Amino acid sequence: MDEKFLKLSNLFKEEKYDELILFIQSSFKDKSSQILNLLGVARLFNSKDKVSLILALSDFKQGYLKEKTTNFGLEALINFINTAVDLYILQSPAEDVINDSSIFLNQTNELFEEAEICFGYNEKLVSAIIRVYQNQGNLNKTLFYLKKQFEKNDLNLSRFSSWIFFNNYKKSWTQADFLKYSKLFADKIENFTSNNPIELNKKKNSKIRIGFLSSEILKKHSITYFLETIFKNCNRDKFEIYLYLDNYLEDENTNEFKILAKKSINVFNLKDIEAFNLIREDNIDIMFDITGMTSLNRVSLFKNRLAPKQISWLGYCNTSGLDNMDYLIADRNLIYEEEENNYSEKIIYLPNIWNCHSGLNFERSESDAPCLKEKNITFGSFNNFNKINERVIYVWSQILQKVKNSKLILKSSLKMNRSYLKKEFNKYGVIDSIIFLEKRKLESHYNLYKQIDIALDTFPYNGVTTTFEAISMGVPVITMKGYNFNSRCGESIIKNLGMDSLVANDEEDYISKTINMTVDKNKLSETRKTIFNTSYQTSLFDTKKFSSDFFDILGKI
Repeated sequence: MDEKFLKLSNLFKEEKYDELILFIQSSFKDKSSQILNLLGVARLFNSKDKVSLILALSDFKQGYLKEKTTNFGLEALINFINTAVDLYILQSPAEDVINDSSIFLNQTNELFEEAEICFGYNEKLVSAIIRVYQNQGNLNKTLFYLKKQFEKNDLNLSRFSSWIFFNNYKKSWTQADFLKYSKLFADKIENFTSNNPIELNKKKNSKIRIGFLSSEILKKHSITYFLETIFKNCNRDKFEIYLYLDNYLEDENTNEFKILAKKSINVFNLKDIEAFNLIREDNIDIMFDITGMTSLNRVSLFKNRLAPKQISWLGYCNTSGLDNMDYLIADRNLIYEEEENNYSEKIIYLPNIWNCHSGLNFERSESDAPCLKEKNITFGSFNNFNKINERVIYVWSQILQKVKNSKLILKSSLKMNRSYLKKEFNKYGVIDSIIFLEKRKLESHYNLYKQIDIALDTFPYNGVTTTFEAISMGVPVITMKGYNFNSRCGESIIKNLGMDSLVANDEEDYISKTINMTVDKNKLSETRKTIFNTSYQTSLFDTKKFSSDFFDILGKI
């Protein structure tokens, strides 16, 4: 081995990255693609701050451009794409500023297309560009390459489940399609047990053991506001709660849930078979999947049956496709009886609504509709940017065009490139009416609703937490009827609020209802006060009644 390369190897093994960087810079004047790639990697291992990321990006790009058709060049490009995403996530884009993260992220697409022609399908390269398309908000490209990955490798089940999940954002599938593809996904999951039936605990006077598996009990994830209702109101004379975390880290919120459980354990670092055996040892009677097809799911554990009764709830509002998922919790606004055959699970219908918000942990304050003071209408949507598809943009743009001087506030915790949304809204000439806001602390986030006259729900993938939030602050929410569980969540919430008039039948009706609400500003303000003063008396926030119904049903299944 060349003496210089031997020294490089030793410095890398000894993790002396500062020395390695200096050595490359001083000893290699004409740097090959391999050396440039190593230099970039050394910068990343040395530090993950913004400066290091930008320097590494420059090294990776040079490495690719120098040897476009070699494996070293390909490796440099893959590193460039992944690092561009890392920089973007680290440096959230300012409202109207094209910063370093946006520039580098937007450079990846052309380079990828060039490399794809040269190398054909490469799993690592495709995985990298999927991250880009997700952060750019390009749902069509995301879906295309997710499908391509699991078609090339049918054991890549994470891509298969992601493909199914992301199709919820578009109305391109029927519910029958979701069932079909979910079953295909389920069929590919490994059977690593004999899958023998498990008997329910039938010991006299014994408590029913309820297990919850979730990867989302972290940092006040939205799911916790609904799960908290059950944990805090559990009838512990009859039930015991077992919590199985699938979190890569834990925080103070995680600890709050652990305290409320009879037993808790984190299975994140366990292989599926290890987690399976551990949970089985606890002799759980009823096991809940709180994650579904979302990222970091452990659907495979439920395929192999963790408990005599298994239930899907909260995290994923659609079918699992699993024969062993016995039940799906819904309500009669979400799934009609004649549609039950499009879900692999037996449907448990709760009396009012399928979930219940635990309420705010700070004092709410009533406010007039801001239009009374501002003299113009402000719309708002704080939903995940992935939910804002082409049809949503079209409908919202029609509203902005027809309501003079109106504004639309958008805010999402999802660090997605806003250039896509800006470009799409600009097609309709309404970009000057759009206000993008950054993520805020919880109380400040809720107080933003005091700036909004009317909240606009997304479709077909409705908001859930965001709709509860708006209602809790008195803001009326316009939603639209859907065709399955996931697309009817808004309708269920609004009907349980007792405001059926806010539910539109179709896009035209959505536009009409929204515009009509803006005509009489005093009436709009009175509606706001009515919602604020009555919402906590409805089934939406009645945690005691909801929990009673919930556990009553569990005791009977």
